[in-house]
Amino acid sequence: MTAPPAPDARIHDIGYRRYEGERLGAMYARCSLFVHSLRGAYGLGRSARSKMLPIGLFVIMCAPAVVMVAVVMTTGRDELPIEYTAYGVFMQPIFGLYLALAAPQMVSLDLRYKTIPLYFSRPIERGDYVIAKFASLTASLFLFVGIPLLISYVGSLLAKLDFADQTTAFARGLVATAVFAVLHAAIGLLIASMTPRRGFGVAAIISVLTIPYFAVISLMVVADEQGSPDAVGWIGLFSPGSLLEGFQAKFLGGELEFPGDQMLTNAAGAAYVVVIAAIIALCYFLLTRRYRKAG
Repeated sequence: MTAPPAPDARIHDIGYRRYEGERLGAMYARCSLFVHSLRGAYGLGRSARSKMLPIGLFVIMCAPAVVMVAVVMTTGRDELPIEYTAYGVFMQPIFGLYLALAAPQMVSLDLRYKTIPLYFSRPIERGDYVIAKFASLTASLFLFVGIPLLISYVGSLLAKLDFADQTTAFARGLVATAVFAVLHAAIGLLIASMTPRRGFGVAAIISVLTIPYFAVISLMVVADEQGSPDAVGWIGLFSPGSLLEGFQAKFLGGELEFPGDQMLTNAAGAAYVVVIAAIIALCYFLLTRRYRKAG
């Protein structure tokens, strides 16, 4: 019996041109993903319709800062109506809407259109994807609050308010904004990564930010009316919004708007820091685990 002929294992040159350009590597890919995601958070590089909501919310976010500067210049006040550290807390409804818009834009659409495997092909790995998305959402949220603070700061200097006081307060406001952005980016990105449906992500983020906050405020009012002012501060641990308000009041010299107007104790202040750090770490850990399976 004659043995079958061996398969032809020769490699034929069919005319494809080899890539001979510079290979920029993984760092360039990470930076590109970061910039692309940051631009997408504000609708840049997309259609005019996609720009309307993020840019519109940003304009609304800046409006109180412009009004405050105008009030100080015309009335001769010696301080801004809203402190730098409290600006993000004061504008939480607008901030929450922007977060609910930006987080699903960054990750939900990748899941829906199944582009995750393209990102995870070399040189970007799963951890690189998570870091780039987390950093870009944090940066977009920081700019969303930080630019109105900058407007307020420049306006206060033009109104000839005390330079040293305004600079110190502005620096504290940037610290509060950084913590504000990191915490909300961790929460928003984790929620958005759980569904490929952008609408579901938007609704879930708004629910997580609003329902616990109003529940916490209600419990605070009850505790204060029943003569338990010390419990008010501890109740604030159960909502992202109240967490940030207590943090900026305790450690950055801001005002505390909790019922009873009682400042947090040292123990409660330490608990706020621990809970904020724990939420950020837990959300990031769960996010990395989520993308071990995604794609």
